Amino acid sequence: MTTTTEPRTYDMIGFGDEVPGVLALVSASREYQRRFRKKPRLLLMFKGDSQAGVGGHLVRGKLAYLDRSSIAAEVRKANNLPTFGDPAAIYKEFLERAGVAAIALDPIKANTALRSLLSDANVDIISRIEIEQVIRQGDRIRAVRLTKGEVYQAALWLDSTVNAELAQAAGVRSLKGFETFGLPESELPVSLVFETVGLTIKRLQDVELVYLRRFANPNDSQAQQFLLGAAGKNPTLAKQFQVEMASDLAKNRTMFVGKDYIDVRSRALSLAYHAFRGKALSLKGSGYVLDRANIAVLGSDRLSWNALMFFTTGSQAIAYAQAKSQASAAMLTEFDYVTRWFKTLGAQTLNPGSELYIRHAGNVLGAVAPLTGAQMLAGGVPSQEALGTFGYYLDVRGGIDGLGPLAAQHGLTNISFHTAPLFNYGIQHALLTDPTNLAVVSPASGFEGYACAAGRIVEFNVGVGQGVGIASAIALHQNRPLASIRDLEVRQVLAATGKLPKIYGRADYIEAARLAEFETILDHGAIA
Repeated sequence: MTTTTEPRTYDMIGFGDEVPGVLALVSASREYQRRFRKKPRLLLMFKGDSQAGVGGHLVRGKLAYLDRSSIAAEVRKANNLPTFGDPAAIYKEFLERAGVAAIALDPIKANTALRSLLSDANVDIISRIEIEQVIRQGDRIRAVRLTKGEVYQAALWLDSTVNAELAQAAGVRSLKGFETFGLPESELPVSLVFETVGLTIKRLQDVELVYLRRFANPNDSQAQQFLLGAAGKNPTLAKQFQVEMASDLAKNRTMFVGKDYIDVRSRALSLAYHAFRGKALSLKGSGYVLDRANIAVLGSDRLSWNALMFFTTGSQAIAYAQAKSQASAAMLTEFDYVTRWFKTLGAQTLNPGSELYIRHAGNVLGAVAPLTGAQMLAGGVPSQEALGTFGYYLDVRGGIDGLGPLAAQHGLTNISFHTAPLFNYGIQHALLTDPTNLAVVSPASGFEGYACAAGRIVEFNVGVGQGVGIASAIALHQNRPLASIRDLEVRQVLAATGKLPKIYGRADYIEAARLAEFETILDHGAIA
């Protein structure tokens, strides 16, 4: 039985504790203080358990390997940029507070850093909540009523959930999966990230090399039988794997060990695991893959693995997000096998994230200015209005199921776009026309076509979140709808406070035109 209490009033409420949303609230607080000389009333509410950490999939999901901005060497040289360019000031501060050397973010340190930033910003926190009703007044959200009866009201709202849950509860329409391409049930896989303790980098390198040599050796009959199993008993595919391993060995394409990370470039470990399981190395066919891993190095024998991916439909991704990102029984069963296998390699313990890493779960409609993949390839927003620059491949890890055949129906034979967009960004794709006091800063923002591939990355969304936070303070100061705030107004604040990063977006007009045609044709098919 629920009980209704007197509304609790805030200036701004954030729903979801993903890092971009948290840092957006911090940015809002700082700009509000600069204008009003006092701290605003801010609240962070989310469905997860704060006792397990604050910071969404980076903290409770243990995703320690950060995807960073990808910038060509000549662009870095021309603009005197470090490896990952010039990220948003709030992101650089967060990484410094969390002790990130380059890529590896320790979830424990991230939780501490985020809590400290929230405390400094005077942000209240409530967790383990569920929304019962969003109360609207015209084109604005006025309040939310939770299932336990509490009512919270605010002038402005921020949604940082992967499925735009608050926005949808407020009546905002959202497209499922890749419905923008006419494929609502095609979706990116979800991952159960895990840490291994006891397995050293040297041991891991040695194991990979042993498997690589054996798989590349056509005279190793046992290894070739293992390959056949990992190929789903398909001898042609097994032969392809064998040739690939020989090529990897000849080109020394073993794992690359960086400053605080490892990039696994060969399939050797993946093939070995799938041979152990007797399951094909096929995401859709087996329902999962142990993929070539991105590994964050958190200690001499503490490694975080982004590798175990599960095939997911559009409906399933939304269901996982609504169910507090909890792994299914089948996922946990597979993780038991992963644990057994890694222990044979030398790991002592394996610790999974308490939440799944959900890459994408649809996109909202009704953004002030939706953002497409073609616009990213064309350089993004005009440089004189830009709030920052971000580069990332249009990486749809695991592929988009059904996209190839659908494209072929429209006479499109090439569905790959290998140029990494380096684009300037603003906040218009995150602001909604209705409700006018709500922003969605997440993979579920107003992305169309291939844009969500780069738009789902945390570093990019933190830059957008910083801008939305500043825009929120402007809206509160001037009593304006959040949707009316323009990029240039936010840019002027960044410049005035010394926090405007370098702007260095680049256009590839040929690829942008090709992608624009691709996105337009398939979007037309989705609408029809």
